[in-house]
Amino acid sequence: MNIKVFELGILGTNCYILEQGQKALIIDPGGGHDLLIDYFTEQSITPVAIVLTHAHFDHIGAVENIRNQYNIPVYIHPVEKDWLTDPDQNGSTLFGVGKIYSSKPAEYHLDEGPKSIDDFTFEVLHTPGHSPGSVSLSFKEDHILIAGDTLFQGSIGRTDLPFGNHDQLIENIQNKILTLPEVTMVYPGHGPSTTVRREKKYNPFLQ
Repeated sequence: MNIKVFELGILGTNCYILEQGQKALIIDPGGGHDLLIDYFTEQSITPVAIVLTHAHFDHIGAVENIRNQYNIPVYIHPVEKDWLTDPDQNGSTLFGVGKIYSSKPAEYHLDEGPKSIDDFTFEVLHTPGHSPGSVSLSFKEDHILIAGDTLFQGSIGRTDLPFGNHDQLIENIQNKILTLPEVTMVYPGHGPSTTVRREKKYNPFLQ
């Protein structure tokens, strides 16, 4: 499986394109729908779904255009099922960035446990703390974890936003992420990638 990273939207959110053959999963398209469409066209890649680690506005900015362009479904944790269509809940109203939302809810839910979407198989880890519906996506065979805004290189997700919970975040990182093999590559919602080993050893928030 190949992974391509685009920094998109007003906060430079990492959008991950996971590719197998000529198919792709789109994770957290925070903006730049034209750039993504151009990439898929140039590479002759067919997107099969949009997967959201959570529904804060900076992770969903291109959902509407991409889902309509390719007629593909959106997946989200059920706790945040209403956030995708509600700028008051997804934070765009709070941050004064205009109303960012999609015209319809996600088609499918990401409940914790094994998940298959087309040719992609992974495990959904419910890792709330940054937001109540935050999930991390574990592709165990490839030693890849898409962590959203739960864990960063040398840092953790902010918990001062509505519905954030610092203790819950730390508990989920310790019990669900740091228990993965140390070679696991961690791809966060912002900034550079890291490894489980590095964060266990050096992350000051986890000591």
